Amino acid sequence: MTAIAPSGIQLDKALDAFTAALGAERVLTAPDALTDFRDPFQPLTWDDYAPSAVVMPETVEEVQAVVRIANEHRVPLWTHSTGRNNGYGGGAPRVKGSVTVSLRRMNRILELDEKLGYAVVEPGVRWFDLYEAIREGGHRLMLSIADLGWGSVVGNSLDHGVTYLPYGEDFSAPCGLEVVLASGDVLRTGMGAMPGNRAWHLYKRGLGPTLDPLFMQSNFGIVTKMGVWLMPYPETYVPIWLTARHEEDLVPIVDTLRELRLDRTIEGVPSIYNTIVIASVFSRRAQWYDGAEPIPDPVIDRIAAELGLGRWTMRCALYEDETVADHKLAKIKAAFERIPGVEVRGEKHAPEDAPSLENPSEQVMAGVPNLEFNEGLSWYGGGIGGHVGFSPVAPLDGEAAYGLHRLLRGLVEREIGLDYFAGLLVINARSLLNVCGTVFDVADEAETRRAYDACKLLVREAAKAGYGEYRAHLDFMDLAAEQLSFNDHAYRRFCETIKDAVDPNGILSPGKQGIWPQAFRDGGSTS
Repeated sequence: MTAIAPSGIQLDKALDAFTAALGAERVLTAPDALTDFRDPFQPLTWDDYAPSAVVMPETVEEVQAVVRIANEHRVPLWTHSTGRNNGYGGGAPRVKGSVTVSLRRMNRILELDEKLGYAVVEPGVRWFDLYEAIREGGHRLMLSIADLGWGSVVGNSLDHGVTYLPYGEDFSAPCGLEVVLASGDVLRTGMGAMPGNRAWHLYKRGLGPTLDPLFMQSNFGIVTKMGVWLMPYPETYVPIWLTARHEEDLVPIVDTLRELRLDRTIEGVPSIYNTIVIASVFSRRAQWYDGAEPIPDPVIDRIAAELGLGRWTMRCALYEDETVADHKLAKIKAAFERIPGVEVRGEKHAPEDAPSLENPSEQVMAGVPNLEFNEGLSWYGGGIGGHVGFSPVAPLDGEAAYGLHRLLRGLVEREIGLDYFAGLLVINARSLLNVCGTVFDVADEAETRRAYDACKLLVREAAKAGYGEYRAHLDFMDLAAEQLSFNDHAYRRFCETIKDAVDPNGILSPGKQGIWPQAFRDGGSTS
């Protein structure tokens, strides 16, 4: 899968120019300095996605300078916000030898407006940073966040990363982008196209085509600012937990949840996890089983019983006036507890008390960032825990969700020989993302290779059943894109047309989500 840049690049001259523009301390070339900009879950002996250098601009003008230098010397760039897209390749570039543009030092919160409920941030702003700014300012606002607080607000949004409050539904928090194009020009989307417009981060469209989605999961520009919508404090916050005893309970759980999502009893992004996912956060595999093969069902049942989990555990939350919350919680309990053995519990809290909640998931659903979910990577013990995410989209339909689950579980256990991690993220009232996280010990190179290779099988087999990725790992971006083959890949051909028009030298993140510029399609290797 190694992609090699076409001939004709002038890396040494480009590095000299980057150094002149940014200073030597912000142009990294030493091997030790580049380690943090690789896929964190690949052994160091693998170099398919290794950068040749990293540049760290701090201003929009410096990003423009980097882009112009790359154009002059035909050097491929790979941009990341903080480089924490772990499970999908981290900060590593798709093309070996690219110069990584790390935006970590562009970490300013430019606006924070309580009255209208929004912020404007640069790409290096993490969930932790924006949360702390809201808290320190005394703003009664909640931020829809990802499970791991070290990630970028901008980067997560641009890669369609999931967050859990109501503004997390269908990635609806971002509003209004500033983008440096491959030419070095700066573009503002939506109402930002008008200088001084007062609704840039308040209205998602503009006059003419809406461009914001073109810069998400694409390589058409480098986003340097983004508006993000924030939610006012509700009267009460109610984290809700559901446990189910049987694997096949997924069918009625999903069907019941669909009804409650469609009628807006439940809003936000509910998440349904199998036993292994939750157990991995609070325990280690060796506590339960010492066999090399995947943990058998009777042992999974014992884990669930002893930890007070289900074969499925669902988390969601209410953000309501207290009387409305009481009504909705009673309705939710009645609906789900019709399923034999299913239990639902929920407890009301003042939203300002969320940081003191003991359960890290209950903090996350209230917009309080932490890193506790990362504990799941230590499930196998030993060396460094790693995971690769394969994440197809499915209808919010019980039989469909259960069928996809059984397909993926069978492939992971049979083809990789690892325990199956399943997280079903209900991104709207009609669909879910089945995040199949293949967890392994990076210190075991053979096991790591099996995991990476087997994910390609998951892509192919899921496509045969009618399911495609919502977000692809570097190692199988091309394969995932290959499945979008309607009308001789009309979608890809259209994206390539845009790519060649806005980035004729093909310098911006070539190969991102399978979109390759003309220079690579004609003169470079992508295999």
